[in-house]
Amino acid sequence: MSRIAVFGAGYVGLVTGACLADLGHDVAVRDIVPEKIDALRRGEVPIFEPGLDELLSRNAARLRYTLDVGEALDGAEFIYVCVDTPPLYSGDADLSRVWTVVDELPYDTRATIVMKSTVPVGTGEKVRAALDGRGLATVGYVSNPEFTAEGTAVRDFMEPDRIVVGAFDEVDGDAVAELHAGIDAPVVRADINSAEMIKLAANAFLMTRVSFVNEIANVCELVGADVQRVAEGVGLDHRLGPHFLRAGIGWGGSCFPKDSLALKQLAANSGYHFQLLSAVIEVNELQKRRVVQKLQKHLGKLRGKRVALLGLAFKPNTDDMREAPSLVLSSRLLAEGAEVRGWDPIARPELPGAQLYDTPLDAVTGADAAVIVTEWPELADIAREEIRAAMRHPLIIDGRNLLDPARVRRAGFAYEGVGRAVSPLDVLPETRDRELDPSR
Repeated sequence: MSRIAVFGAGYVGLVTGACLADLGHDVAVRDIVPEKIDALRRGEVPIFEPGLDELLSRNAARLRYTLDVGEALDGAEFIYVCVDTPPLYSGDADLSRVWTVVDELPYDTRATIVMKSTVPVGTGEKVRAALDGRGLATVGYVSNPEFTAEGTAVRDFMEPDRIVVGAFDEVDGDAVAELHAGIDAPVVRADINSAEMIKLAANAFLMTRVSFVNEIANVCELVGADVQRVAEGVGLDHRLGPHFLRAGIGWGGSCFPKDSLALKQLAANSGYHFQLLSAVIEVNELQKRRVVQKLQKHLGKLRGKRVALLGLAFKPNTDDMREAPSLVLSSRLLAEGAEVRGWDPIARPELPGAQLYDTPLDAVTGADAAVIVTEWPELADIAREEIRAAMRHPLIIDGRNLLDPARVRRAGFAYEGVGRAVSPLDVLPETRDRELDPSR
């Protein structure tokens, strides 16, 4: 058992602390938000992450929560930095919280810093230099990037594809690798810069796959192909695989948008124009806005139209609204003069100008269109008689290709997905009339 201090009680910090405690370590979680620490002390989890509340409860005896730096560091052998690094207006990562943790370390610290936060390449070298400059040469430094996805974070930590450990000193790297004893996964040992780059490169490649399949989907719509079948055929190639080849309305969340900008800016600051990543980001931004075009194709001008956004969080099994596509859609629809309604089973965001409802049925009542923004399981049977009868126009824009088009059509809905050819039966009668007579 080791004594570990975790700085930051957000998604990464809480999952990291809970999982390390589950591996048998004694963990102190420190945050600067009193309400968050008070909630954790009461046994309340301030974020929604499947399985996390159970993990925290099961390991309560090995977990403690504090606002005090000294209390967190008392006896700590490892200091996990799990603070957020949001983008600045320049596109660079904001490392102010990282530096706050480093600056708060007392001069008698003998622990090893373990960097979990996603940071630009070169951050470790700067932190090392700062520690040495303060006379803290005895403080070790290890880069141990996280690869947890919201909604599956606990599983991703306990059953990872790999554990990346970058260190200046092999002994420090060995010690951090040993903290994961009990987890069956390959350990990738690297220098600090390479470990930092692995995290950014992995996310950039995943983003590239998403944007690529969305571009293919857009071409499929033009030529009458089905992106679902195309992705299936491509994904069976052992060189490529099926993962992240699902067309939709783009990615959001706390990692991809931030990390894409950070890597692009890192390249620019180094004198390199990362053309591919720039295109990946642009495709993702345009993909969200294509939903408005689809609605206009079916409904004409959107002023006065009522649109229900079904699913608001950026992905299922989370309440995280950071960079969620629903935010862009809501804003664009309101700008077009539409009335926006929203539903989500977990997230309760503030959407200025939009009205939130407790059930999908409430949200679509009287609506001219329903847009599936997040593929919540509750929406799998949305194409039913009760929903069709409640809508002013039975139109579903399936932004995640969650539904079977033929089944939706048989249920009496007009339907359009992403990268799926639209047949005459998928179009509202009013739309067909308007195409025959543009003056309508």
